[in-house]
This record gives sequence, structure tokens and C-alpha cells, in this order.
Amino acid sequence: MNLRLDGKVAVVTGGAMGIGAATARLLAQLGARVAILDCNDAEGAAMASTLSAQNLPVSFHRCDVASQQQVAESIAAVEKMYGALHLLVHSAGIQRYGDLLHTSEKDWVDTFRVHIDGCYHVARHAVQAMLRSGGGNIVVVGSVQTLTAVSNSLAYVTVKHALLGMVRSIALDFAGSNIRANCVLPGAVDTPMLRWAANAAEDPQAVLDTCARMHALRRLGQPVEIAQAIAFLLSDWASFITGTSLVVDGGMLVPTGGMGFAEGGTGSAPR
Repeated sequence: MNLRLDGKVAVVTGGAMGIGAATARLLAQLGARVAILDCNDAEGAAMASTLSAQNLPVSFHRCDVASQQQVAESIAAVEKMYGALHLLVHSAGIQRYGDLLHTSEKDWVDTFRVHIDGCYHVARHAVQAMLRSGGGNIVVVGSVQTLTAVSNSLAYVTVKHALLGMVRSIALDFAGSNIRANCVLPGAVDTPMLRWAANAAEDPQAVLDTCARMHALRRLGQPVEIAQAIAFLLSDWASFITGTSLVVDGGMLVPTGGMGFAEGGTGSAPR
């Protein structure tokens, strides 16, 4: 069994920053040829340029995953450039806040367009290419909010729940075609998206510190730690794993009642 990805061609959506960028870098380091798909021209091109300068085979393709046409054109370009497509990581995402009464229709639609429509478009075209390549592997980036909920996050919680259903359906429908599909569920990870959210508060550092304390490991996750889990699921080491979710959350979901209760509730001990 091999954790290396030599000879594989990978597409990483949302690969310009955060978890997607860390994943693109790691997959290239493991031997894959990587295509970054992102709507952020400047960051995407810069990331591809940085990795190419390190002699890593990485290309950038501007793509709004919510656009079926742009996705089709990008996947076709990748297949033409590299001759095949074997791996897909769908990491593109946005965060919008609001409960049922305070989530605007625009925020609701935008969140679904990127997460759900985006995954549908990318997976659909990638699977067609994988069938031509004899099989492949898909990893979708979910969240602990795939299994739980955070208040004031209606749209985000809803789409993250839905993504796991899509992954399970793909895994079941294409298992006979040598295609696996899985989902990773990160906790709070130190990404530009998290810092953007924290900066909306009066004390951003307090928000980040609180997020860190939500984990049993008492710290934020790092993008590369999620990328490592993704690489495992894409590799031969995970050859008998499909249609499931891998929680990578520093123990966030372990304590009954959350870390606050674990530190001060029944069963707690002085520290």
C-alpha cells in the first residue's frame, strides 16, 4: 500500500487559500499533478506560481464552481493538459451568518450555489473524467457542522449536512466503477475564512481564543493537518474506505456538553 500519489492528476477547488491551498501543496509534494480551481484570480495564480517555483507540477484555472459552464471548461482543460483526472478535492466554500429569520435570501442562495451546486457541478464533470481514467477518488470538505450545529449559521449548517448526503450517494452509485468518495469534517481551523469571521467581532483575538478552547487539544487546527487527512483518504491506504466521514476536529465533538462543561461540570477535576 502506498501513500504516494505519483502519476495521479488532482483537481482542488478553493485551492487558492486555506485548507484548499494546503491540500494542493501536499498532493503535489506527494507526486500528484495538481490543478487549482478558484474564483480568486490573484491568490490562485500566486499559489500556483509559488508551488511551480518549488518544482511542483501545479496549474491554476480560474473557475466559479457555481457555474456549470466554467466547471465544464476547467475540467476539460485539466484533462487536456494532463491527459487524465484521478482525484478531486472539493474545498471551495463561503460562510454566511444568520438564523432562520435573519438569513437573507441572497445569503441562502449564495451559500447553496458555492457548496451544493458547486459540488454537484465539479463532482459530475470529474466523475465523467474519472470513468475515462479507470476510476478515481473524491474528498469533499465538510465540517463538524455536518454532524452538529452552531447557532446563527442556518445556511452553512444546512449545506454542510447536505454535502455528506451527496458524498454517500456518489460513493454508492459509483463503487462498481472504482470510484470512492468520502468527506472530511474539520473543527475550527486557522484559515483566512475563520479570521474573517473573527474580525467581525469587537475582539477578534478573543474569538480565536474561544475557538481554540472548544477543542480537547486546546488549539486551532492547521490547514496542513486537514490536508494530511485528505491525502490519506485519496491514497491506497484508504482503499477500503468509501461513503463515510472522517472527523478531524482536535477532539471538539468528544466531550458531552462541550469543553466548557468538561472543564467545570460533572466529572470535572481541578486543573
